[in-house]
Amino acid sequence: MILESLNILNYRNIREASLEFSPKLNCFVGLNGQGKTNVLDAIYLLSFAKSAFTSQDSLNITHGEEIAMVQGTYITSPQPSPQGRELSEQSQFSSLEGRSGGVTTISCGLRKGVKKQFRRDKKDYPRLIDHIGLIPLVMISPSDQQLIDEGSDERRRFMDVVISQLDRKYLDCLTTYNALLKQRNALLKKIADEHPSSLEGKNEVGFDLLEVLEWQMVEPAEYIFHARTEFFETFNDLFKNIYQRISPSLERVKSSARSDCRWPSVELPGVGLRYISQLQDRDLRDAYVRTRQRDLILGWTSQGIHKDDLEMRLGDYPLKQVGSQGQQRTFVLAMKLAQALYLSNNSSLERVKSSARSDVQWPSVEHMGGASPILLLDDIFDRLDSERVERIVEMVQGDEFGQIFITDTDREHLTEILKPSDTAKIFHVEGGVIK
Repeated sequence: MILESLNILNYRNIREASLEFSPKLNCFVGLNGQGKTNVLDAIYLLSFAKSAFTSQDSLNITHGEEIAMVQGTYITSPQPSPQGRELSEQSQFSSLEGRSGGVTTISCGLRKGVKKQFRRDKKDYPRLIDHIGLIPLVMISPSDQQLIDEGSDERRRFMDVVISQLDRKYLDCLTTYNALLKQRNALLKKIADEHPSSLEGKNEVGFDLLEVLEWQMVEPAEYIFHARTEFFETFNDLFKNIYQRISPSLERVKSSARSDCRWPSVELPGVGLRYISQLQDRDLRDAYVRTRQRDLILGWTSQGIHKDDLEMRLGDYPLKQVGSQGQQRTFVLAMKLAQALYLSNNSSLERVKSSARSDVQWPSVEHMGGASPILLLDDIFDRLDSERVERIVEMVQGDEFGQIFITDTDREHLTEILKPSDTAKIFHVEGGVIK
């Protein structure tokens, strides 16, 4: 998938722009606050039907204007339909399967006080969720430090963003589970408020409704758990490999198990990710029953996949506690670049999810995209030493990665690190004007 051109009208501080891009490397240079990141956000909007920075659409409209429009023209890759399976009308709408390749236009119109209009080839989407995964994309920015600094919800979101772009069933299950979780939490509070004796275990008023919700939550929860487990098994190796490739030489030697080994194997003992889930050691139905009394007291659900986490470690210690700034940035960068490779490696695969329970038959999962994801690198170079920057740029310019968009404040610095490239296109951004 290649973004061939982008048209912007009244999006944030960009009043009007019509841009044509290189199929490989595109760079936006300018001082801070001039609109570089807003260009990347417009591209992000066309992949996820929302801004990367705010959930309030009206904030993306240029101050003093009533409407905004972003439109992108994409060159798609041909991808035949799987043999023996006809696509439904909805899947034909939300997937590139069945297309012979060619051009696809995605547009998003924003108007204050009105629901946004999101279209593919001039046709409105029945649901915005049907668009997710059509145009795979990974964005890397300074805010990714939240993966380390913030709670487990950030790391779950990291997994969800990747898997949802490949697995429509996963996204549906996630939406269903979160809605049911919200209902169960509300019911717990209602029972505790209306029947205080239930907090002491003296009655079970409302438990029948809790049981209904719990039974409905189990199936999507198990699907999500198995999808995350399968994702992690592949993703972890990609992460370790990339961490090795972008780490400075001294760090790579320190990470090696052998002091005489210049290039360590992928199994770096000093770097670790671990997927943690309650479903790894318990049956969720039983867990809900066992913890009802405690959940009534807490006022929220203590068991389920909404408690999953990705543990980040250096050696035997949490990365957040012992990692230097350079190590933490490299760790997060490796995770995000591994996201892009995972999407690229899996976007054209067709898999069947299997449950640990033999009585549950998971349907085949339709993957979308069929191409390397678009990679957005927003203002990451000034926070890294020169050796890391050179390694990252050298890697992303290779065949493993697809189309790339970079922002930087230093034109000379950017020109220097891109010197070997003859496929780069550089834009200058000042006051929302792009040249």
